[in-house]
Amino acid sequence: MCGVNTTRALLLLGFGLAIGLADQAAGQGVEEPDTVVLRSGTAQLRALLWRPRGPGPFPAILFNHGSGRTRRDLQRLGPYEQQAGVLGPVFAKHGFVFLYLFRRGVGLSADQGTSSINLMDSAFAAHGQDARNSLQLQLLQTTDLRDARAGLAFLRTLPDVDARDIAAAGHSFGASLTLLLAEREPGLRAAVLFSGSTASWEHSPQLRARLLAASDRTTVPMFMIEARNDYSIAPAAALDSEMNRHGKPHQVKFYPPVGQTPEDGHEFIYSSVPMWEHDVFAFLSHYMGR
Repeated sequence: MCGVNTTRALLLLGFGLAIGLADQAAGQGVEEPDTVVLRSGTAQLRALLWRPRGPGPFPAILFNHGSGRTRRDLQRLGPYEQQAGVLGPVFAKHGFVFLYLFRRGVGLSADQGTSSINLMDSAFAAHGQDARNSLQLQLLQTTDLRDARAGLAFLRTLPDVDARDIAAAGHSFGASLTLLLAEREPGLRAAVLFSGSTASWEHSPQLRARLLAASDRTTVPMFMIEARNDYSIAPAAALDSEMNRHGKPHQVKFYPPVGQTPEDGHEFIYSSVPMWEHDVFAFLSHYMGR
């Protein structure tokens, strides 16, 4: 778990990056992001909010990041604030309000609890893989799901958002969360799953069963996306088969390998935007009433 000094350092880093994102957005011809605060239970969560130029109301996207960043992850991959700055201007350019929510313990919300990755790592260290799997599924269905639903509720209150025209997207752990969110929120117009559960699928039979069950129940159109050198392409293939069997609206696409490692493939959402940009916005335009 993060200590007080580490949490304070992460918050200062996050706010510094958020200021830098304003300059980045201006350079791309979109409005600079606002840092907003929303309540999820007793937690005060922060998020970065991008808006397109011009009058609304606009369609909107709630983005669910992964399980968090360990200290080692921060050194290798950088903070989520930096990656939010990659995605936000792209979605705003295409005419979407884009909310990058930092769930408790992560990024700008680092002082609001312990991140899921730190909780799962602690469970693994103390009790092994089965304990980690059980906690992962618990978090996806409780704390993290509540935070995501709070972000969705916040978007629906914004005057420049068409509350009937909201979709969700997510990456990694956040893609699994997006599928479970779609199961609970049939009013979503669409969902985009980047690299969903690729690092956990082979290790957690209960996660596989839960996500397949959610794909059976949801009516929200899904787009599942993976690079072929991700940790595994089995999740998208299995969900594709299950949704075909039940006649659920969805698409799946496997992109060529990115970089040299499975981690490179897993992170292609941030490193290779031009690879997926056309496909994602064609999918969203098909299902959203723009």
